[in-house]
Amino acid sequence: MIADRIAEVRSEIRLRCEKVNRDPSEVTLIAVSKTKPLSMILEALECGQTEFGENKVQEMCEKQAQIPERPVHWHLIGHLQSNKVKKAVSVADMIHSVDSLSLAKEIDKYAEKAGKCQDILIEVNVAGEESKFGVTPEEVLPLVKEIALLQNVRLRGFMTVAPYTDDAETNRPYFRRMHDLMVDINRKNIDNISVDVLSMGMSGDYGVAVEEGATHVRVGTYLFGERDYSK
Repeated sequence: MIADRIAEVRSEIRLRCEKVNRDPSEVTLIAVSKTKPLSMILEALECGQTEFGENKVQEMCEKQAQIPERPVHWHLIGHLQSNKVKKAVSVADMIHSVDSLSLAKEIDKYAEKAGKCQDILIEVNVAGEESKFGVTPEEVLPLVKEIALLQNVRLRGFMTVAPYTDDAETNRPYFRRMHDLMVDINRKNIDNISVDVLSMGMSGDYGVAVEEGATHVRVGTYLFGERDYSK
């Protein structure tokens, strides 16, 4: 079941890339395993899926501890509180949800202590939704310039959570604006900054996101089924 769904998503990514003359190897599928049991992650691993996304630091750490010898790359995609940064840095290959300079500095501090350079993305609330975290598009450039001065974080690009919709096409302008934002930042030639990651698109709209330049898509519900948050 999970293997079939992963194959379907990979096939759709290839088709969308062909449509806009992109190389499918440019797109990374992140299987969002939040709230799902370890058995599902192991099933996905068996068919070659190695990139997984978690919303909560504690859950990510617990799962990583149970499969330390497997080739798993962990993406923290949920909001990160400052008191969870130390644990996040110890496990996450990439932190997608940096939305302030103070958080970036905290990550920098613990990355230095851990002897690593932490890959991060700036979360952008491109649709201006009050219920979403992230900086505004206008706040991106000043934040990028400040993060560029930090020694133990590497800004790789940007992440956004587009509005929930039954019509993926309605999110195309948001994805396009994110791509334009990345291009614009690279044109600034800021020292120590060269961004190449756009984390955008989920189960309902990842195809449109790929057409508009997504390099990482975060697919959970389609792969693993609906989540039960009552537990």
